[in-house]
Amino acid sequence: MSNNQEPDSPVGKAAGQLTQARAAHWAAAPVSQALLPLGLEGAYACQAINTRLWVSEGRRPVGYKIGLTAEAAQQAFGATEPTRGVLFADAEVVDAGIVDASALFSPRVEGEIAFVIGRDIPEENPTVVDVLTALDCVLPAIEIVDSRFGRWDVHLLDAVADNGAAGLFALGAEPKTLRDFDVKLCGMVLEVNGEPASTGVGLACLGHPLNALRWLAGNLARDGAPLRAGDVVLSGALGPMVPVGPGDHVSLRISGLGSVDFTFGKLDEGAAK
Repeated sequence: MSNNQEPDSPVGKAAGQLTQARAAHWAAAPVSQALLPLGLEGAYACQAINTRLWVSEGRRPVGYKIGLTAEAAQQAFGATEPTRGVLFADAEVVDAGIVDASALFSPRVEGEIAFVIGRDIPEENPTVVDVLTALDCVLPAIEIVDSRFGRWDVHLLDAVADNGAAGLFALGAEPKTLRDFDVKLCGMVLEVNGEPASTGVGLACLGHPLNALRWLAGNLARDGAPLRAGDVVLSGALGPMVPVGPGDHVSLRISGLGSVDFTFGKLDEGAAK
C-alpha cells in the first residue's frame, strides 16, 4: 500500500468514512476537501481501496459504469472527461424484477446502452476497430445511480471516490449486435409509472456510445487493469437522470435494441433523503 493509501492518510480516511457510512446506512459527509491536494488520482485511489475491501468480503466485480458522458454534466461538475466506477454482481436487478431499495440513499435512474466485452482490450489508445472487434453483444440498461452522501450537490472528487455514484443496474434479456440497430441515432424513452420521464438519443453519450467505450478501455489499460472478456460496461446516460421512490415502476425502451423494466420496493425508513 502506498503512503497515500495508508489507513491514516487522507485517502485512507476518506475510504474508511465512506465504508462506515455504507455499513451503518447513514449519509456520509463529503470527502472532497481532504482529497483536493491529490485531485482525481486521490479520488480513484479511494475508490480502489473500497473496491478491494468489497472483493475481500466476497463481492464479485462484473464490469464498469461510465459517468459524465454529457457535456452539460461535465460542466456541472467542472470535469474535463468522463468518470468511471465498478459494477458488482450483487448490484444487478433482474429484468421485470423488484428492486430492494433499502440500501439506497438518493436513487435516480438513467437509460443507457450496455456493452458486453467478448475479448480483452489491452490497448492504451484503442481504435474504433479494436473496440468493435472486442464486442460480444449489446443490451438496453437502466442504471440506478445513487449518492452515499444523500444529496447530489457534491464535488467531482466526492462522486469519483463514491465509486462513481454506482448503485444498482438492470439489463435487458435479449442481446443484440451493432448490426441490429443504429447505436448513434437510436431513440430512448425512460418511463416512470407509465409516463415519459426522460428521452434521449445515442449521440448524447459523448457524441457516440462507442466513444465512451473507447475512453474507458484506454483509461483502464493505462491504469494497468484493462477491460476483460465478459465485462459489462454501462456506457453512459442517453438522457437526463430522474429521481425515483417507493413503488415506482421504471421502464426503458431503446429503438432497435429492446426494453427493460423493474419496480421499486419500499425504501427503508432510515434511508437518507
